[in-house]
Amino acid sequence: MVSPLGSAVAVPRLVIAAPSSGSGKTTVATGLMAAFTAAGHSVSPHKVGPDYIDPGYHALATGRVGRNLDSYLCGTELIAPLFAHGAHGCDLAVVEGVMGLYDGASGSGELASTAQVAKLLRAPVVLVVDASSQSRSVAALVHGFASFDPEVRLAGVILNKVGSDRHEELLREALDESGVPVFGALRRVRQVSQPSRHLGLVPVAERSAEAVESVAALAEQVRQGCDLEGLLALARSAPALDVEPWSPRAALGQGMVTASAEDARPVIALAAGPAFTFSYAEQAELLTAAGAEVVPFDPLRDEQLPDGTRGLIIGGGFPEVHAPELAANERLRKSVAELALAGAPVAAECAGLLYLARELDGKPMCGVLDADARMTERLTLGYREAVAVSDSVLAPAGTRVRGHEFHRTAIEPGAGALPAWGMHRPERRVEGFVQQGVHASYLHTHAAALPAAAHRFVERCAQWTAR
Repeated sequence: MVSPLGSAVAVPRLVIAAPSSGSGKTTVATGLMAAFTAAGHSVSPHKVGPDYIDPGYHALATGRVGRNLDSYLCGTELIAPLFAHGAHGCDLAVVEGVMGLYDGASGSGELASTAQVAKLLRAPVVLVVDASSQSRSVAALVHGFASFDPEVRLAGVILNKVGSDRHEELLREALDESGVPVFGALRRVRQVSQPSRHLGLVPVAERSAEAVESVAALAEQVRQGCDLEGLLALARSAPALDVEPWSPRAALGQGMVTASAEDARPVIALAAGPAFTFSYAEQAELLTAAGAEVVPFDPLRDEQLPDGTRGLIIGGGFPEVHAPELAANERLRKSVAELALAGAPVAAECAGLLYLARELDGKPMCGVLDADARMTERLTLGYREAVAVSDSVLAPAGTRVRGHEFHRTAIEPGAGALPAWGMHRPERRVEGFVQQGVHASYLHTHAAALPAAAHRFVERCAQWTAR
């Protein structure tokens, strides 16, 4: 709920954290979201960090779009406003952390850590502890995390992967001495494990029916093993935030594109479906606020772009998994190539870059770029700082951005395109492609951090006329 003044946001909230990756944060956070939703609450789901996959499970659990809170990509000043925007109209918010509670951007202190986001949101933290190989030592572990930063309110523990009733009893006895309450104990259960592959969990869009069953099982496990009433009371103890919710219109300022009566709102086709699941909700919201009509399409199934398309956005995902099907949709590939060749604005991130290449692992793609892509054994992962080295449909040269890379592919470019970005963190190099109206790169960015890019893209779409 939001106060009548509009500046104090009083949404009950919890941050679900862990000592390290693999402790069960996603299991517990998704289960809590689903259990609270089933109990009649309107739950706002959030994820700390840049991850695209977990928010898909959060959305399935709550029926609301999952949103990211990343202080590296967006800046600390946007965390609370973005949270308030996503939580509008909800009576509870659950925020899943990233990695370990105090882990963030390498070499940047607490920046982008779950702990930092919890402090910015003034939210109580519940620590999910993998208790499978410990008993009394759990108290020392929890004590260390609770005392490391006095500004972080570590207010409870949920024990995960508990082996037996006796094991649970030993763990609870040990934690009685720590003064940190236990809000639940979950047994090791095979049926709620989530399948994963080279970039993490398999996205919801690729296993929709199975994912529904999995989330329902998580909800039941959490309902049986956790003190939901106690957790709800803890969430309600979070103080009001003195913050104005983020608004795409306000973020754009005067950046609204006014189309002519004949053209109406320019149609921007947005790639979606199982092969292209990586996007942040704020991107479409900003494009719409800037004056566009955003129309999703599925490159695996749709044989043509939406009627009247004047711009194309292809985000991240798993084209390498779906390369045969993407290659088989020859009509759409030709349609994309024709649009790009005609100079229409096209923005592609990571998977979109691969789709615009000549081929991917030997399978024909759109051929917009003189480049070939392939899977590799090397994982490229991490935050990046970059500067635009070429004018493009997204930004003028010299624009500085923060982003992240997340892929196991490599691309071998030919001639004919300018680079998109000059990377200067963590190493110096140029990356990506700019040619005609195309901007294609491995770099993922968050639209809320650069609303001018949405305005610029929509403006170029409104100006473009098909030959």
